[in-house]
Amino acid sequence: MTIKVKEAGKPTKGNKYFEAVGRRKTAVARVRLFTGKFDKGEVTINEKNFTKYFGTDRLKKIVIDPFTTLSLDSYKVSVNVVGGGVNAQAEAIRLGISRALIMLNPIWRTNLKVLGFLKRDPRMVERKHPGLRKARRPQQWRKR
Repeated sequence: MTIKVKEAGKPTKGNKYFEAVGRRKTAVARVRLFTGKFDKGEVTINEKNFTKYFGTDRLKKIVIDPFTTLSLDSYKVSVNVVGGGVNAQAEAIRLGISRALIMLNPIWRTNLKVLGFLKRDPRMVERKHPGLRKARRPQQWRKR
């Protein structure tokens, strides 16, 4: 596995990041995990703080679970997420963060894999078939 290290913006010292993609249903999250020393954990999603982007504590916990399981306090993450609902977006972000953390340190793979953070949930809505109301629901039968 090759590790891609890209430079973000102006090439200053310690401004490199690891980029990964996470998907869930129709949500796609592009995650950039910046390397370097940071004072505290900072996650920005679509240029908003993740506490403002996700309203419930459950969704916030889903996003920062990879960091809490690895006991990481200082990190900086920038996320671009499109599509899906808020729950699918949170899980897509979690998958992207987990993949970026593995690029940073492959030793963390076992801990993240055991918790299921590296598993892409492939369930998607089935397409509507012709002659039916939805994917599998037939038209209602009338006797008269």
